Amino acid sequence: MATIYAVGVGPGDPELLTRKAEKVIRSVPVICAPTANPGDSSYALSIIEPFLDRRRQEVIVQVFPMRRDQVGLDEFWETAAAEVAEKVRGGKDVAFITIGDPFLYSTFLYLYRIFRDKYSEIPLEVVPGVSSLSAAAAAAGIPLGMASERIAVIPATFEEKNLRRVLLDFDTIVLMKVSRVFEGVCELLCELGLEKNGVFVSRVGSPEQQVVTDLATLQGQKLDYLSLLIVKK
Repeated sequence: MATIYAVGVGPGDPELLTRKAEKVIRSVPVICAPTANPGDSSYALSIIEPFLDRRRQEVIVQVFPMRRDQVGLDEFWETAAAEVAEKVRGGKDVAFITIGDPFLYSTFLYLYRIFRDKYSEIPLEVVPGVSSLSAAAAAAGIPLGMASERIAVIPATFEEKNLRRVLLDFDTIVLMKVSRVFEGVCELLCELGLEKNGVFVSRVGSPEQQVVTDLATLQGQKLDYLSLLIVKK
């Protein structure tokens, strides 16, 4: 039987793809790429475009709505999983691409549990990718951890109540998806005397990459969804 590949394509720079990721992407006949809304382009797909041959490869863009309340989203995940399974059962290898790493806050994880529970007979291989937090740390020149330092990686939008405790308890804190709650996070950092310890990074690895150390300059701005904040104490 053909295989499903979950391929991490890195944070934005095509040169950060692993050799294995590039090999799989070039060889499979079907590529599945996620997007948040119908008609939107897929950021993951734009990263791998240099490696595609659309004359012989089929590209399927699947919709995965991104919202905090996940009630009603099972239908989208089930439909996407069934579409992938149909291609594989037809004898075609499928690469489901995702930005960063497939097992770190990725869209693929919504499908992974479905493949495991409903399509367990289909071979599935995960190809790890360079995560945005690793690339952002490199771009900002901030070591994530050394010696006995403790690291916390949290989705900022889901941790508002516990964020104070995390900022106090850990040495390095990476806040994923920080754009929507940036103002509140900055207020808390100022309250704790950590406003000079944060670095904001967006679209890391892409031509639109932004690294900002003066967080006050971002107040009131509309920030990119593909952004994170590293706080190093």
